[in-house]
Amino acid sequence: MAHLDFHIVSKIREQVAKGGNRIALQHKVGDNWQGISWQEFGQQIDAASLALLAHGINVQDKIGIFSHNMPRWSIADFAAMQVRAITVPIYPTNTADQSAYILQNADVKVLFVGEQAQFDAALKIFDQCPDLEWLVAMSPEIDLGAAEHAIYWEDFIAKGRDVPSQQLDTLIEAVNLDDLFTLIYTSGTTGQPKGVMLDYANIAAQLQGHDQRLTVTPDDMSLCFLPLSHVFERAWSFYVLYRGASISYLQDTRQVREALTEVRPTVMSAVPRFYEKIFSAIHERVAKSPLHKKVLFTWAVNMGAKMAACHQAQQKPSWLLKRSYKLANKLVLSKMRALLGGRINFMPCGGAKLDETIGRFFHAIGVNVKLGYGMTETTATVSCWDDKCFDPDSIGMSMPGAQVKIGEGNEILVRGPMVMRGYYKMPEESAQAFDAHGFLKTGDAGHIDENGNLFITDRIKELMKTSGGKYIAPQMIEGAIGKDHFIEQVAVIADTRKFVSALIVPCFDSLEEYAKELNIKYHDRLELIKNHQVVEMFEQRVANLQKELAKFEQVKKFKLLPKAFSMDDGELTPTLKLRRKVINDKYQDEIEEMYDDSDKKSQ
Repeated sequence: MAHLDFHIVSKIREQVAKGGNRIALQHKVGDNWQGISWQEFGQQIDAASLALLAHGINVQDKIGIFSHNMPRWSIADFAAMQVRAITVPIYPTNTADQSAYILQNADVKVLFVGEQAQFDAALKIFDQCPDLEWLVAMSPEIDLGAAEHAIYWEDFIAKGRDVPSQQLDTLIEAVNLDDLFTLIYTSGTTGQPKGVMLDYANIAAQLQGHDQRLTVTPDDMSLCFLPLSHVFERAWSFYVLYRGASISYLQDTRQVREALTEVRPTVMSAVPRFYEKIFSAIHERVAKSPLHKKVLFTWAVNMGAKMAACHQAQQKPSWLLKRSYKLANKLVLSKMRALLGGRINFMPCGGAKLDETIGRFFHAIGVNVKLGYGMTETTATVSCWDDKCFDPDSIGMSMPGAQVKIGEGNEILVRGPMVMRGYYKMPEESAQAFDAHGFLKTGDAGHIDENGNLFITDRIKELMKTSGGKYIAPQMIEGAIGKDHFIEQVAVIADTRKFVSALIVPCFDSLEEYAKELNIKYHDRLELIKNHQVVEMFEQRVANLQKELAKFEQVKKFKLLPKAFSMDDGELTPTLKLRRKVINDKYQDEIEEMYDDSDKKSQ
């Protein structure tokens, strides 16, 4: 059990007391990065805490945050924690209806909104949420119109000035590890979202566990660009601040490339798609280079891979390897690391499986990617790559305190102090989530090797069964095909079908460049994806990408789509997972056409 000393509120207050004028948070204002010192950070948290008390927020009441990443996101979050309230994050891309369900179910009283889109959505559903009393606009650029229950951040803060500070001090002294600190609603690929109840003991266990696996110091700078509404970035940000390091908040994720070179982070969390895009961009550029540059690139990455293998095996590199690596680093590897700002110490990676080839590549160029596995229900990390002896095809070794075992049907089961209390107002679902011994059922199938490396083989709930009785793991096939730089998204179709097919969204940046090189003329994207040269190119690439798959797993037919799957159209969850039922219904004609064509050919 975590000691009360590890309460996140106490830990952040310790850093505020020590931090003084050092930068705690920064964000972009116009073209410049504007810093907030630790001292200012502490003052702003306290002011927001007093404002929450002024607005009637009591112990374990709920406040919501509906916003893109910004310093005030974290300030509001910590302010709620100091008054022992519960933060309910809402994805900034959620629709009004999705947000209404969460606000109603969680009984949210005060909702912080970041931009006009979130304010408008919240205003639309305000009357549907009986407990909701205030909308707090965190940006002065939001137009509140004539909304009675809306208030700007500065006016909200001003109302807290009449609250005696002793009232806040009393609440801070009474902090309790058994209190809930958050309800995070899992997006779910089917059914209604469930509110995951996480308490302070859960986050304390993660702080202690990460201390045994990672080194983060006050000199570190993290770039925060994954949504704070997701457990991964939020738990990581807690850890960064708990260690006294700084965070740069990126409100617009489209600016991540520029932010990397401006902020030059030393640590940052990212999802596999981020690495896939960099990997594809580098290899695409190399493919167009003259032969001598291709040879140099291959040699340099090879030297980096050998050096990484020595480091992992704790072996001393030979004199020749050291000299070769030094040259490879100077000519090639350092230039590739410069794409990430050139100062990365390590990068946590989560949210999905990272292809082994891509993981090895980043380690070869000197970027210590630490792939991890976890869920909202486990306060993020359950396992991660260790610096030594990890298998790049695995999802790492169990975190300290996490008991991981393989149960019935090869299901990965987890027990430990980081595992959730249950689902809010859902006693039956909470009971079903655990086995008789109190282990959380993850829904993922896998195995553990003799060195303690955990492997995921498939997602139990997403297994598909062909009409021939073969079980298909769609995510594994999508991962094999989706790493190609011409492919943006893949949705595998196989359930009750006689063979595997797929809907593929091309990466149009790469495809349009390819069409230009081959002088392919087209009016729009629909015409482009129907071009016979384009279709043939994709057929060849898809065939090559799935050579390692069993015959029954291979995609036999596919359709190219002119438009990406999106959250707005309901095809993706906020964590960018495919909503397969929506996709199957929407593209029913295209899917049937693939199987009808096959029937005609077999007649």
